[in-house]
Amino acid sequence: MRDLIDNLEKNKILSNEEFIFLLNNISDQEAKYLFEKARNIANSVYENKVYIRGLIEVSNYCKNDCYYCGIRCSNKNANRYRLSFDDIMKSCSIGYELGFRTFVLQGGEDSFFSDEVLCKIITCIKSKYPECAITLSLGERSYESYLNLYNAGADRYLLRHETANNNHYSKLHPKNLSLENRKKCLFNLKEIGYQVGSGFMVGSPFQTTQNIVEDLLFLKELSPHMIGIGPFISHKDTPFKNYSNGNVNLTLILISILRLMFPNSLIPATTALGTLCDNGRELGILSGANVIMPNLSPKDVRNKYMLYDNKLATGAESAEGLDKLRNNLKKIGYDISIERGDYKE
Repeated sequence: MRDLIDNLEKNKILSNEEFIFLLNNISDQEAKYLFEKARNIANSVYENKVYIRGLIEVSNYCKNDCYYCGIRCSNKNANRYRLSFDDIMKSCSIGYELGFRTFVLQGGEDSFFSDEVLCKIITCIKSKYPECAITLSLGERSYESYLNLYNAGADRYLLRHETANNNHYSKLHPKNLSLENRKKCLFNLKEIGYQVGSGFMVGSPFQTTQNIVEDLLFLKELSPHMIGIGPFISHKDTPFKNYSNGNVNLTLILISILRLMFPNSLIPATTALGTLCDNGRELGILSGANVIMPNLSPKDVRNKYMLYDNKLATGAESAEGLDKLRNNLKKIGYDISIERGDYKE
């Protein structure tokens, strides 16, 4: 088992069978060995820095009806909202004063946010805060749209592939969505020049160990700059409301594996980890993650962007809780960095 971990550290790709053996048989002791390896690699590239991103959830309207998501278009219980231009700029102003140098504009696939609307927002943010990075996470768009947003000043784009297996993808999404198009979007983003982020859910309904291996191998093919994974958490107003949540420990193991596979990647300790486990963010950092994304959205909408039940948006998960987050990280030997935190080639 340790040989497999050592091979990953040496940037050797494991076979399908080796990955499955590792994931199905890793012991607690071997997991500790893996966590230490991943932590050392992250520290060798990024030192003990944890980069913060200010998350601004611009809209919970979405045209899609993904079976796992709380803001799916058919959820009539969702309390819909959409931030105005002034709301977004105010959030950036508050975030800048707090020390954020990356703003993440995230939302459902909301047709209101056309290229014209988004380009105006991006241009204004860049004009006011030229040293800051803008990350977008707004779903599938056309090549032309991605190019327009990039030319307006967007630096990064997050688009989880969710699962790299076609059959599994079809069990999580309606028929109008395809894995083929999701992958096409990711490669388009890379071609245009974005720093690109992808990732998957751990423990989503119908997921097998083989599916996870396919995710790892797809990420190796894509070679993203950022990789976001988190445990699946059910939502009461979706078809998957009765499914079990994903496993925190498996998520941590996979964060470490990804760190060994992608030494320079930017890997967040996700809100989902913190939702399922009180010290989930800290455990993520100790497993090789190096990014945290506190919530910078207006306080009155944070509980409306509910992708899954009980999503955290207060305390150390909030932008205002930065001191608490700083102290929590200090206790485990890490410092918050107020740099942009770009991918290191």
